[in-house]
Amino acid sequence: MKTVADRKKAQNIPEYIIYMYQMEDLLRVYHFNLDDIRLYVISHYPISDSEKTETAIWFSDLAHEMKNAKVEESGHLPQTQKLVDHFASLHWNLLKTDRDYFELYQRAKPHLIQLFLEAGENAPKHEIQIALNAIYGQLLARLRSREVPAEILEANDSFGDILSYLNWVYFNQQESKEREN
Repeated sequence: MKTVADRKKAQNIPEYIIYMYQMEDLLRVYHFNLDDIRLYVISHYPISDSEKTETAIWFSDLAHEMKNAKVEESGHLPQTQKLVDHFASLHWNLLKTDRDYFELYQRAKPHLIQLFLEAGENAPKHEIQIALNAIYGQLLARLRSREVPAEILEANDSFGDILSYLNWVYFNQQESKEREN
């Protein structure tokens, strides 16, 4: 599981963020009981014993970080939220400078507004969080064998497009920074 997170973080930040949301929720479902996570989750994962030990340590570290950040009930790990906020910053910059991104955004914008209005007082602080929450919600619905309305599927397709573009820009920027150093 740790290796999955590491691979996602190295290749696709939005997928990594959503995966980390899953891991946070997994810890919450098991009430941070690491023995139960070892017994009911890690032991069934097809990895070596040493990887299982490493995964158990990783979950323990995540649990500790969540408790320190006071996100046991809701919210997200600070390092995960920092990536979300970074993507929001990229989003705002690209809206002003990148015509292709702006066009993708225009297709997503009506859905973002609708979800923002539906959330009311509980609306996330920016549009990227709304997009990630919607995609995560679709994942949860599918895991529970619930039907996802067509309008949500359409919205999430447009959100996926903007998140993919942001991911592409993010890794291009990281590559440029590495070349400069």
